[in-house]
Amino acid sequence: MKLRRVVVTGLGALTPIGNNLAEYWQGLIDGVSGADLITKFDASKFKTRFACEVKNFDVNQFMDRKEARKHDPYSQFGMVSAHEAYLDANLENVNLDLDRAGVIWASGIGGIQTYQEELTSFVQGDGTPRFNPFFIPKMISDICAGHISIRYGFRGPNFATVSACASSANAIADAINYIRLGKADIFICGGSEAAVTIMGVGGFNAMHALSARNDDYKTASRPFDKDRDGFVIGEGAGALIVEDLDHALKRGAKIYCEIVGAGLSADAYHMTATHPEGLGAKKAMQEAINDAGLSLEDVDHINTHGTSTPVGDPSEAKAIQDLFGDYAKNIYVNSTKSMTGHLLGAAGAIEAIATILAINKGIIPPTINHFTDDPEIAPLNFVFNEARKAVVNVALSNTFGFGGHNVSVAFKKYQ
Repeated sequence: MKLRRVVVTGLGALTPIGNNLAEYWQGLIDGVSGADLITKFDASKFKTRFACEVKNFDVNQFMDRKEARKHDPYSQFGMVSAHEAYLDANLENVNLDLDRAGVIWASGIGGIQTYQEELTSFVQGDGTPRFNPFFIPKMISDICAGHISIRYGFRGPNFATVSACASSANAIADAINYIRLGKADIFICGGSEAAVTIMGVGGFNAMHALSARNDDYKTASRPFDKDRDGFVIGEGAGALIVEDLDHALKRGAKIYCEIVGAGLSADAYHMTATHPEGLGAKKAMQEAINDAGLSLEDVDHINTHGTSTPVGDPSEAKAIQDLFGDYAKNIYVNSTKSMTGHLLGAAGAIEAIATILAINKGIIPPTINHFTDDPEIAPLNFVFNEARKAVVNVALSNTFGFGGHNVSVAFKKYQ
């Protein structure tokens, strides 16, 4: 069976460094830090008092107040980024076969703000269970996929992927394979997260996962730096229109790039820590390259998972060094989490977008906030502190999640 080719024809982004695709890209190449003091709740007693929040976002610019009340913020973010991608792909002017148009949308946590509000209201009440009828529909992690399909009438495959911080990379991988196998022609896929909440920040603080650099929060996300002390939690959404190549050509779509492979693996090691030897990360990258029918020497760039954690960064760098050997010095390596923070279940989508635009525009965004080399980290060809112009024909985007989930997606310049 000949597999169909898959291309990207639309993008949408709502991030801590830009509320649309153009702003996001400009923030990336300018090396903007999205970190700031938390505004969503009083964090004065928290170990971590900063985050990468979405800024100047007014949902009422995108949907009426009555409709907005039916959505948790994670779903609001998802709807906004999905619509930008839909418009970017010019789908409003296309007579699609809606039975062959699908939605695969991810969130690692889902409606945690809604859960927190409902539980708080109950605990502070008299014990009478007066819950909002929208409580469950707003909270569940699959509801954004449902809302997107309803808005555009997409009647093809429709579901959510949940694999912690790998969730939206899994959504992209699933969309690729459904199209390759002829099960659908086009997908809106991606992910959204809105976990900058009391429970989200408090929970990750309890795990000692977050940076506590409150005196210098702008530089707190320091992937691959010797003095990194944890990730900076972020929020937002990223959306891709993923499409069968023949379908895209027939409707005259612009094409950002081709998606040529995806590799998935499990560390099978620890509940939250990555494998210290990077075995799962190495396998996911190798599988993505094999799936794409490429060789190791075809890869020009890797957008790493690179969260700024003491354990995770060295293991990923080791995986890259072990897999690519001497050729690793030719691969441009970065972590855009240094700017956006870690968007958890939405990370795979917004980092895929950064990878796609690096191919498309010939510019690799930097890893900012690098001050001191870490002798424990393999000496790769890191793009530190300033964006770099480069010809990128093939790139990988790595995303890993609690539970040992690993995903690497391979993108290629369209020819």
